[in-house]
Amino acid sequence: MVNYKDLGLVNTREMFSKAVAGGYAIPAFNFNTMEQMQAIVQAAVETKSPVIMQVSKGARSYANPTILRYMAEGAVAYAKELGCEKPEIVLHLDHGDSFEICKDCIDSGFSSVMYDGSALPFEENIAITRKVVEYAHKFDVTVEAELGVLAGVEDDVVAEESHYTKPEEVIEFATKTGCDSLAISIGTSHGAYKFKPEQCTRDPKTGRLIPPPLAFDVLAEIEKKLPGFPIVLHGSSSVPEEEVDIINKYGGNLPDAVGIPEEQLRKAAKSAVCKINIDSDSRLAMTAAVRKHLAEHPDHFDPRQYLKPARESMKKMYVHKIVNVLGSDGKLG
Repeated sequence: MVNYKDLGLVNTREMFSKAVAGGYAIPAFNFNTMEQMQAIVQAAVETKSPVIMQVSKGARSYANPTILRYMAEGAVAYAKELGCEKPEIVLHLDHGDSFEICKDCIDSGFSSVMYDGSALPFEENIAITRKVVEYAHKFDVTVEAELGVLAGVEDDVVAEESHYTKPEEVIEFATKTGCDSLAISIGTSHGAYKFKPEQCTRDPKTGRLIPPPLAFDVLAEIEKKLPGFPIVLHGSSSVPEEEVDIINKYGGNLPDAVGIPEEQLRKAAKSAVCKINIDSDSRLAMTAAVRKHLAEHPDHFDPRQYLKPARESMKKMYVHKIVNVLGSDGKLG
């Protein structure tokens, strides 16, 4: 059994409480490589922001659970080396799909886990979430649960259609499970293709897709039912046009990729939404930088030559999200 506190990590309880009261959201960035981890820590230290480093089931399989745990411990030490005396870093399981994987992560040093039973019948979702909560709280680990289904693809999480969270269910769910935060569905989606073209309109001048707005009326109803309760948005990458354009320019093929407009995320961050998940934007920033560098330097073969600009691109994106979208800069301590 590895206690996350021995690794220098924190859970989400206090940071979420401050975020809800302060009208901002904590960045939750997915990672599975050293470059992603370095960029996340650099951005968090530079902006004085708390941060959640998320690991999906697929990331654990790709990078190895033991290595990821030591990377998280190293992230805390790295933040201190960069001048942050008291970093607030969470190691979080994203989309845990069973009690067993949640337990395994808790036992190996995670400070927060998500159990995603959103595809299950309501009562079954409650029962398994409650089991995860009871185990996690023995070790002061916080638990995120989910009601409603997001469309799209993220690692092993696949859904053809989204189903908005039903506000009339949230009180019973939160009370019976004892979860610490609740991921809801109000129109965000996983992956770089968050909406089908037929769901969007096109800008007549640029031909770009304009996505439909998020269901803020559903969010408002949930806030009324659960005042002050920490709410989470998954699938909240904005899929920046400039990164997609670079990828396509240098041999990629991402037609009609579209994400969540940042002005809508800014609005969400000022509500009870205190955690906003961003994964695809990091992948796009990294891929765009790598494609561009290799196209411009066909003689390069040392991974450090193209991963360094990729790391810089991701850090720039993380800083932008923290400062200009989520508003979590300057909130450490």
